[in-house]
Amino acid sequence: MTRHKGEITLPDIKRHWPHHVALSADKVRGVMNSNIVWSFAETLSAAPRPYSLNRNDGEFVVFCFTKPEDAQAFAERFGGEQLPATSDSVSARESSHAVPP
Repeated sequence: MTRHKGEITLPDIKRHWPHHVALSADKVRGVMNSNIVWSFAETLSAAPRPYSLNRNDGEFVVFCFTKPEDAQAFAERFGGEQLPATSDSVSARESSHAVPP
């Protein structure tokens, strides 16, 4: 995978937006659902793009925030799961590939 100049990478997101909320991918599928979720995320301290996460219990889209209170508000609004805050030591290899918004 090539990286374009100025592109925000997953390690950049984890470093600058350490508070993550996983939503079931079904809650973000479709234009209407996507618009509702993104319009709310944009009012908060959300990263410019989410990333995907696959676990045994399904597919998730992970939205990232700079402020813990924004992550909490987002999780409460959409029934998401707050993930442990990331640190600089977290490797991009521990997550799955990024997805566009």
